[in-house]
Amino acid sequence: MTKYIFVTGGVTSSLGKGIISASLAKLLQSRGYRVTIQKFDPYINIDPGTLNPYEHGECYVTEDGAETDLDLGHYERFLNVPTSQANNITTGRIYQNVINKEREGAYLGKTVQVVPHITDEIKRNMRILGETGDYDIVITELGGTVGDIESLPFIEAVRQFRWEAGSGNSIVIHLTLIPYLAAAGELKTKPTQHSVKMLLEYGIQPDILVCRTEHHINQDIRKKIALFCNVNINAVVESIDASTIYDVPLLMLKEQLDKTVLTKLKLPHKSDPHLESWKDFLGRLKNPTAEICIGLIGKYVELPDAYKSINEAFIHAGAKNECKVKLKFIHSEELTAENAAERLAGLHGVLVAPGFGSRGIEGKIEAIRHVRENNIPFFGICLGMQCAVVEYGRNILGWKDAHTTEIDEHTKHPVISMMEEQKKIRNKGGTMRLGSYTCEIKKGTKAAMIYGKNKITERHRHRYEFNNDYLADFEKAGLIASGINPENSLVEIIELKNHPFFVGGQFHPELKSTVDNPHPLFVNFVAASLGFARKK
Repeated sequence: MTKYIFVTGGVTSSLGKGIISASLAKLLQSRGYRVTIQKFDPYINIDPGTLNPYEHGECYVTEDGAETDLDLGHYERFLNVPTSQANNITTGRIYQNVINKEREGAYLGKTVQVVPHITDEIKRNMRILGETGDYDIVITELGGTVGDIESLPFIEAVRQFRWEAGSGNSIVIHLTLIPYLAAAGELKTKPTQHSVKMLLEYGIQPDILVCRTEHHINQDIRKKIALFCNVNINAVVESIDASTIYDVPLLMLKEQLDKTVLTKLKLPHKSDPHLESWKDFLGRLKNPTAEICIGLIGKYVELPDAYKSINEAFIHAGAKNECKVKLKFIHSEELTAENAAERLAGLHGVLVAPGFGSRGIEGKIEAIRHVRENNIPFFGICLGMQCAVVEYGRNILGWKDAHTTEIDEHTKHPVISMMEEQKKIRNKGGTMRLGSYTCEIKKGTKAAMIYGKNKITERHRHRYEFNNDYLADFEKAGLIASGINPENSLVEIIELKNHPFFVGGQFHPELKSTVDNPHPLFVNFVAASLGFARKK
């Protein structure tokens, strides 16, 4: 029978439930268990696809084309196992499913209520992954904080689920904060006590408390928390601030979180955790032999979470190259033809990030012109690739009005245009080209050298594409389409022949980079930037 772990949060948001969930999953996986993680988000949106990155950070896309919470990126990066639509559920999706059933007459005229209909639908989604038979343990992270109005149906569903599952088949891990009051020189446990009391009011006794803290928790504090929160003292786990999220699995191992969980779930401990490759990664991450500075040109740079997967992909690629990658975030709105050289000075490589809309697009184009002309390594992702095409059309082919029809519908040279199947779509949510698609790579190209094979799959999230009416002109002028989708001839990868590294991808390679498998495009871009730095 599949076992279930529920992770809740208290006291404050942003404590790191996703990292704790991913770290625990990594430890259980390293002991030989088949583990997956799912995230339940309490907002009414069906998914984060229509949310502004300033509101929610990046939108993470799965292999099957689900637009999901960024925590799913942590799950994949830690476990090196793909997630799917079933791994991220929102209140909006729950209500949509229930209302659709009501319209179909599925409830036989009954009054549809939060209890039992909404809670039953939540429980059904909690079981989906466990019922596949693919997993021994399913970890469910509940978004938000205990006490939030919007989280109440999920908490009630967990209470019912645990009663139905029976003793020893599920546990609740509650993540709280132990704040340090500098004036008093003390760690305070009262917020944790109140958070657990609130959880008890909803009928749930947590089995394990994970306590976020800036200072080590001594034995007396552990005893106090255990006594007043009704848990065993070995179930009070310290989660001290770490220099990198990739330290957390080892910190949780030291706290024996995995052993405590397995004991409470009545599961054998199996072998000791096999974390050799993880420790090797951390060793290279913390002991770099070189350092480079990469400029990330984007329009949401005020919020680093808007580019979370890109940040992490650089960490993976940097460790692979035994090189520390310092990211310099540059707002594309602030870049002009006059100041590009000054603003990009000292960089060893430039990545132009994905995005939507006209704001800051001219700055991205100017940044690309500068790095192309000065042989600085360049990497463009999605809109970043499209901007590279526009820049080349304007400054090499001489089409001064070349543009994407996303920005200028009336341009005489629409080098980037809307995909045919997108033109009749009116709804914005879940209607882009989403998920994994095949790409065939031309022999003898840089892309072929990078991937080491002629057929790949990558994840997409876009509506606009390279306009193939202009392909012959671009290739004649030296911009090569080195990756093509075999089904619809969509240009997936572009590159320049006579440039140290000038590559753009219509897809999002950052979404597939993990600790165990750093993405080859990032690894090679970092290597090229390192070569450029040494040359300078």
